[in-house]
Amino acid sequence: MQKKQRRSRSAFAAIGATALAGAMVWGGATSASAVDQDAFADTVTVDAIMERLADLQAIADAPGNGGNRSAGSPGYEASGQYVEAVLAEAGYTTSRQVFDVTTQTIESQSVTVGGEILTPEQAIPMAYTPGTTPITFDAIVPAVSTGCTADDWAGVDATDRIAVVSRGVCSFAEKSVAAAGAGARALLVYNSEPGPLNGTFGEVVDGTVPSFGIEADRGAALVTAIGAGAVSISVALEQTTATVSTFNVIAETATGRADNVVMLGSHLDSVPEGPGINDNGSGSATLLEVAVQLAKQGELNNKVRFAWWGAEELGLVGSTHYVDDLVENDPAALDRIATYLNFDMVGSPNYIIGTYDADESSVPANVEIPAGSIETEDVFENYFTSIGQPFVGTSFDGRSDYQAFIDNGIPASGLFTGADDVKTEEEAALFGGIVGETLDQNYHQAGDNLENINEEALGIMSKAIAFATASLANDTVLINGVAAPTPVEETPVAPAAAPQPALAATGSADAGPLLAVSSLTLLVGATMIGLRARRRYSSTAPKS
Repeated sequence: MQKKQRRSRSAFAAIGATALAGAMVWGGATSASAVDQDAFADTVTVDAIMERLADLQAIADAPGNGGNRSAGSPGYEASGQYVEAVLAEAGYTTSRQVFDVTTQTIESQSVTVGGEILTPEQAIPMAYTPGTTPITFDAIVPAVSTGCTADDWAGVDATDRIAVVSRGVCSFAEKSVAAAGAGARALLVYNSEPGPLNGTFGEVVDGTVPSFGIEADRGAALVTAIGAGAVSISVALEQTTATVSTFNVIAETATGRADNVVMLGSHLDSVPEGPGINDNGSGSATLLEVAVQLAKQGELNNKVRFAWWGAEELGLVGSTHYVDDLVENDPAALDRIATYLNFDMVGSPNYIIGTYDADESSVPANVEIPAGSIETEDVFENYFTSIGQPFVGTSFDGRSDYQAFIDNGIPASGLFTGADDVKTEEEAALFGGIVGETLDQNYHQAGDNLENINEEALGIMSKAIAFATASLANDTVLINGVAAPTPVEETPVAPAAAPQPALAATGSADAGPLLAVSSLTLLVGATMIGLRARRRYSSTAPKS
């Protein structure tokens, strides 16, 4: 996708002059009022969010919904209707953005490695992988362990072999295409960190071979065994694909600048394996409660747009469709998005408090991070610092719905409590929890239900989300140079007093106090104007 150039941020140079000019005006004109961030954060409660999560759980559990809310399913349709109904009651007008997506159903599978039969949890088919009748071949590894390109397979004859490569460097689809190009008949990708590997091609990709993800320890042992001699692997996979219609749900505040939109998003769909209450009912329900409470705040400075994305679990399809549609049909509307905030899994049981690391101070990014993203991240980090809450950076690794936005130059950040990564000792020292266990032991499983939610994590994150929403609804000046509007007001005129020429002519002792009062009045007025102007530009600063 072609990256879109963002508008210039040279407006920062004019901020001081604008504030000064605004401070010289006083009187009766009205404008939007700043939302008190702390007070607004208090309106978004864990109890309310848990009630919404219970509603999503009930939707998944309803007869005919198969225990999930996956894209194209009855459970997803019911989830969309639920979000729409809650928003309508709060006064929003919602819209559905409909698109087609390819879904995949695994009918049966078998994987045997060196005589050991692997369960579906131990060898997980990549989403959109092709199927195969039963085949048995010896395993082989590439010259470069990640197996991303033909060069990685140089000098290795993989004809009628089953390739074994490590995760990393490139996409799973690229690994599968490279293995097929070297002659392999199937592919096992082993994880680069503890835990299962549940990967996706993102879409049906020509030239791939049947591909599965396995755990890191199993992969390392397999590579060692291959080095010592022949290892036989058998695979079979029966799968079907279908094209279904699904949708995003979009809503925005009735007030606020339409040329400076703050956008927040969470994906609404689950995987077919479970109800997806943490992934990503937690983000969706929190976003819904923030929207409901924000509707009660009256006039806003900046318009806030909310999105509940469809088909994220199938490869970020809904958010990508939204951005692609703007690129093609309304690029000016894309440019009016000041920043994008993403919330995907904010209640993980073995949680971290993670902010997407735009400044790469903790973890490197393999993509170009747009200007303004660091300042977006700072809104969260300043908030956490102000309340004494530890946090860590988490990577822009392309696994959630911020990707299409940053690909097109839109600043982005967001929050994340963890998925299939394993908790480190350093993280446990900051947040508690169990070292060596995944951050969400029920990630993409049936156990991702209401009991999977850590309410402490949800409380921390929901307050931060609400605080950031209010802050940016007030002002995005540090992100893109667009300041909150300054009221244009008239100077008050004191009631006319009777002329007293004798005072001026005679220099009466009464004249001194009157002149002093007038000077004091002007000084106090000027001071109040200055304070008012400063408050207009402090909404995203850290609390003292």
